[in-house]
Amino acid sequence: MNRIQKPKGTLDILPEDIGLWQYIENAVRETARVNGFSEIRMPTFEATELFCRGVGDTTDVVGKEMYTFIDKDGSSLSLRPEGTAGVARSVIENGLYAGAMPLKLYYLSNFFRREKPQAGRSREFWQFGTELYGSSLPEADAQVIMLADSLFKKLGLKKVTLRINSIGCPECRPSFRRALLDYFSQYESELCDTCRERLQKNPLRVLDCKSPICSGYAKNAPKTLEHLCGNCNDHFEKLKKLLDDCGIEYIVDPAIVRGLDYYTGTVFEFTVDSIGAQSTVCGGGRYDGLLSSIGGPELPAVGFGMGITRLIQALKDENLVPELKSGCDIYIAPLGESANGFAFKLAKQLRDEGIAAETDICKRSLKAQMKYADKSGADYVLVVGDNEIAEGVAELRDMRSGERVKVALSKEAIIEKTAK
Repeated sequence: MNRIQKPKGTLDILPEDIGLWQYIENAVRETARVNGFSEIRMPTFEATELFCRGVGDTTDVVGKEMYTFIDKDGSSLSLRPEGTAGVARSVIENGLYAGAMPLKLYYLSNFFRREKPQAGRSREFWQFGTELYGSSLPEADAQVIMLADSLFKKLGLKKVTLRINSIGCPECRPSFRRALLDYFSQYESELCDTCRERLQKNPLRVLDCKSPICSGYAKNAPKTLEHLCGNCNDHFEKLKKLLDDCGIEYIVDPAIVRGLDYYTGTVFEFTVDSIGAQSTVCGGGRYDGLLSSIGGPELPAVGFGMGITRLIQALKDENLVPELKSGCDIYIAPLGESANGFAFKLAKQLRDEGIAAETDICKRSLKAQMKYADKSGADYVLVVGDNEIAEGVAELRDMRSGERVKVALSKEAIIEKTAK
């Protein structure tokens, strides 16, 4: 019988890897907390219409990459391909927009896109995302950018570059759209099939194409910053000053446009060159019209999405993976049938006190138990036999230093000896 394997483009996160994931998740939650962001969790699937209207049916995400299915009642549902639209729907449905502003939310969730699997990109992936609602000021943009920057610094990453741009608002976007259409129309026959479709629907998407031919023409295309209205230009200049005043280094990069239709005004990316072609570890921007596009009120918003697997790869590339504590504090090795029951009870008592205690449940020899204790990363081993139980004292071995000491067979004495 053939073995069943995981679907293409998905990951098994194994016990030996989970410590690093939890380390990053803890750093994420603490960074979000000190910045005043509260966690939100959304459904794994939503109405397909949410992403068509919110993300944009001209985007690759909606047009090519979503996992969509028809439910038994005939409705169309899709696995969430990103987080911002789902949070926006929740803000509307639960009336969060009526509360105190700004509303600051974050999520740590898995998402799904049917992309070509490659380094740093899988079909099921995990993101840390932030959503800040209720402020149209550049200070809001600066705060979410600085939150991401704070997380990178907390994790020790140094080879991270912030790139910022502005893609304008509904007032100035039409003139830029016309300029793009005029420019790319000269090369229409040479563009890829996808970009020829994009050209009439949304020429801004051509700037985001990864095709060598299209991206080559995009280098000399009109720049968004040349077409900003006065308000957008003032907003962008104030954002730069805020970042300058707070010591946040950045590069103004007109090529940053992001790949989703809801973006307006500020857009940004954090890149890490060490992780290759998929160097963007965090991307975001402003999306002031998103809530109204899916039936909610006019409410300004800004946020980002950060890829956890790419963040992990960046930590590995900079040799920043910390030594993480094993799950086992002490292994109790029983010798004999009566010792088995004693060890089992003692392990339970230690766990009740918050000590990660293990004991033998496979009837192994002492040699096999010591090998298991070593592989499990136990800090200490306590060997217990009939004589030790009778005397009320046993030998405690420090598995790192090799030191051996006598300890009374009580949870209080063992906790005292093993306390760091």
